[in-house]
Amino acid sequence: MQADARLERGSRVLTPQSAPSLESDPELGPDPEEDARARAKFAALHGPALRASGVPERYWGRLLHKLEHEVFDAGEMFGIMQVEEVEEDEGEDEAARELRKKPNPGGELCYKVIVTNENGLQAADPNSIFLIDHAWTCRMAHARQQLQQVPGLLHRMANLMGIEFHGELPSAEAVDLVLEEMWKFNQTYQLAHGTAEEKVPVWYIMDEFGSRIQHADMPSFATAPFFYVPQRVAYTLLWPLRDLDTGEEVTRDFAYGEADPLIRRCVLLPWAPADLRDLSSSTPEPPDEHYQAILEENKEKLPVAINPAVYPCDHVFKVYTDIRQVLSHLTHPRFTFTQSEADADILCNFSHFKDYRRLSRERPSVLLNQFPCENLLTVKDCLASVARRAGGPEGPAWLPRTFNLRTELPQFVSYFQQRERRGEDNHWICKPWNLARSLDTHITKSLHSIIRHRESSPKVVSKYIESPVLFLREDVGKVKFDIRYIVLLRSVKPLTLFVYDVFWLRFSNRPFALNDLDDYEKHFTVMNYDPELVLKQGWSWRGCWRQPGAPASIRAPRESRAGQASPAPAQRRPRAELDGPCVCCRCTTMSSSRSLRSSTQNFPGRASRLTSSRPSRSCSRWRVPGRPRWASATTPHPGPCMPSTSC
Repeated sequence: MQADARLERGSRVLTPQSAPSLESDPELGPDPEEDARARAKFAALHGPALRASGVPERYWGRLLHKLEHEVFDAGEMFGIMQVEEVEEDEGEDEAARELRKKPNPGGELCYKVIVTNENGLQAADPNSIFLIDHAWTCRMAHARQQLQQVPGLLHRMANLMGIEFHGELPSAEAVDLVLEEMWKFNQTYQLAHGTAEEKVPVWYIMDEFGSRIQHADMPSFATAPFFYVPQRVAYTLLWPLRDLDTGEEVTRDFAYGEADPLIRRCVLLPWAPADLRDLSSSTPEPPDEHYQAILEENKEKLPVAINPAVYPCDHVFKVYTDIRQVLSHLTHPRFTFTQSEADADILCNFSHFKDYRRLSRERPSVLLNQFPCENLLTVKDCLASVARRAGGPEGPAWLPRTFNLRTELPQFVSYFQQRERRGEDNHWICKPWNLARSLDTHITKSLHSIIRHRESSPKVVSKYIESPVLFLREDVGKVKFDIRYIVLLRSVKPLTLFVYDVFWLRFSNRPFALNDLDDYEKHFTVMNYDPELVLKQGWSWRGCWRQPGAPASIRAPRESRAGQASPAPAQRRPRAELDGPCVCCRCTTMSSSRSLRSSTQNFPGRASRLTSSRPSRSCSRWRVPGRPRWASATTPHPGPCMPSTSC
C-alpha cells in the first residue's frame, strides 16, 4: 500500500493533508530532534486520517509511542464483567423469574466493559487513547472459507459470539451461526486507493475486549479504525469523550453519525429488535431537488441547444482518445487519430466529462462518447428511482423491487418485515451503487446483514429472483445465465438507439439452488475477471444460438417468443437491410478462453461509459455519423467490441 492510502468508514473519508507538529513526548526516544522528526512524519502521514476520525491531537504523541512499541494497555484501565439483568415482578411465576435470572436467555452473553482504575480516567490525559486489536479481518467473499480452513478461527469466533461449539472440526451449522451472528460484531473500512478489487470493503471483528463494549445513545467513548502504514496493520482506536470515574461503563454509539431517530432505530435493529411493519414501504420517485443535488455533486455543466453537424460522406474524422482499446482497434480509413484535443472531431474519453456547456458553445460540431447526466441510467440507485416514473412507487414490472439503503432504509425494513410476516420469500441481493463485475455484491436473507452492509459503501438492495429461468448445461445441469447486449445511444431528442445484433450469454458454473448464497459460481455469471474460475460463454447472431463447446459446424436455432424456431440465416433478410448498427461477418464461439481474459483484464468496465470493456465478440461494423450507409472498421478477433467512438 502506498503511504497516502486512505480509509473510508461509511461516508467518512480519510485523506492526506498537512498537520501541525505534536506535543513533545519524553517516552518517544532520547533524542529530542529525532523525536520531533518522527512526530512530524507521523502527523504528515496519519494526521488527515486521525483528524477525519475526530481523534484529538493531544493524543497523537502517545498514540505514536503505543503504535511503535505495540503497547496494549487497556487492561490497566478497564475490566470486562458479565452481567445478569434481573427485574423483580411480583406478578411473574417462578419459572419466568428463573428465566429472567439467566444471563443469556436469548442465546447472547451479556457483558459490559467498565473503568477499573482506582483513579478513574481523565479525557485530558494524553495517555487516554488505547489500541484495540482485531481478532478477524476478511472480505465477505472469503469469510466462509476462512472459518472452515484457518485453524482455531471458528472456535474463537464462536466463543466471542456466545455460540456453542463442540469438537475440533468445523461443522456447517457452527459456520452458518457465526456468519449470521457476525453482523452484531462486524466493523468495516474501505481502502480509497488501489484496484477495484482492493477497494472492496474490509470487515473486521475487534478482539474480546473491543467486542464487549456496548451501545449507548450518549456514549462515553469513541472508536475509529486506523491503518498504521509503517507496520501495515489496522487497529481500532478508543478514546474517552468525557472524564469517567471508577466503575463507570465504557460505551460507544453503534449508530455513529446518524441523527434521524427513525434511521437510528433501523440501524440498531441487529441489537435492538423493533417492529416497523406499520411504516409505509412506498418509495415514490424522488423530487427534482434529488436529481439537482446529483448534478451539483457531479459538477456537470449542461450544454446549450445546438444543431447537429452534418458531415460529407468522404469526411475523415479526427479522433482524440485516451482509451487503449480504441487506439488499438479503430483502423477504418475514415478515422484518424490526433494528439491534439483541439483538432479532434470526436472525443472518446475514458474519464468523466463535465463541461458540456463550454463544449457546446465553443465546438458544437464535436462528437463525444458521453451524455450529460448519463449516470441517471448507468448508476443503480438513479436507475431505480428514474424507473418509478414509468412504474410507480414500486417500480416497473421488469425491475425487481429495489430500495436505496441510504435514503429508503425504513421503507425497506418495513417491506422486509411485511414479507416475513406473510411467509413470502425474502432473499435479496445487495449491490454497490457504482461498481460492476459483481464486486461487493451479496445475496442474503438476513435483515441484519443488509442493514450493516449499508455502512461500508452506498448500496441498493433488490429482491433476488428466487425462481429464475435456467439454462441446461449438459456438463453441469440447470444454471443461471445472463444475456449481454450492446446498446448504443446516438441521440436523446429524437431518441435514436442502435443495438448490436450479435449478443452473447454467460453462465454460472454450478446448478442453481436457493442455498449456499455465498457460492459465487452458483449465483453469479461474471467469471471472466478471476483466472481461477472457468469461463463459459455462448453467442447468438440474428437468432442463431450455439452452445459453449459445440462444434463450429453445429448451430441450434434459438426459440422465438412464439415457441417456433427462428429461421436459418440463409432465410433472413440480406445484410444491407439490417437496422442494427453493426454486423459481424465472422461467427465463432468464445468459451474457456485464457487469451480472452488477457486481452481485456487491463480495461476494467465503467458503467458510465458507452464503451464495453468486457469480453465480447469482435464488432466489425459501425455506423458513421451523417452517412446513410454502413462503414466497416476491422478489429482483431476475438476482442472487445468498441462501437462507441462516434455513432
